[in-house]
Amino acid sequence: MTLKKLLLSAVFFTILALVVGAALVQTRFPVRHLDVIEKHAGNFDPAFILAVIHTESSFRPDAISRAGAMGLMQIMEPTGEWLAQMVGVDDYDKSLLFEPETNIILGTYFLNWLWYYFDGDKTLILSGYNAGIGNVRRWLGDDEFSKDGVTLSRIPFPETYNYVQRVGQRTQIYSVILWIHSWVR
Repeated sequence: MTLKKLLLSAVFFTILALVVGAALVQTRFPVRHLDVIEKHAGNFDPAFILAVIHTESSFRPDAISRAGAMGLMQIMEPTGEWLAQMVGVDDYDKSLLFEPETNIILGTYFLNWLWYYFDGDKTLILSGYNAGIGNVRRWLGDDEFSKDGVTLSRIPFPETYNYVQRVGQRTQIYSVILWIHSWVR
């Protein structure tokens, strides 16, 4: 085999590996509803919102959790009703939580509300989103979980601790995907 054929083969297989790899990544980490996410992300990078959606529902708009949270961003019905009033959704009905655009609007509004409530601390924001604001307030008031009453030194719920870790990891993955995505656009 000549050097030229060897180089062409190497280039071909490199391109093939990149295409197959990109297809596998896109299957495992889809980028959906990006226009709505970018419009409503507010204080957050779209990669963070994509990571929350991926962690909450794996982009299944019809997802319902064991606790009854619904849609892409897994919003509980009473929270959805409160958020709908806050953003001005008329004639709220829980079925709206299964509409991707409405669910993203409500979920990103809530994340941004939590941003202001917890002074931009993403650990507190994600803990509040997952375990509830009341639990986070209790943890902050307990020396076992917070030394300063402002930040968490330990998250006592394993589910919430794992949730915060998964969203953080997936945010990094989605940051790379969106960076590549920006080159393709």
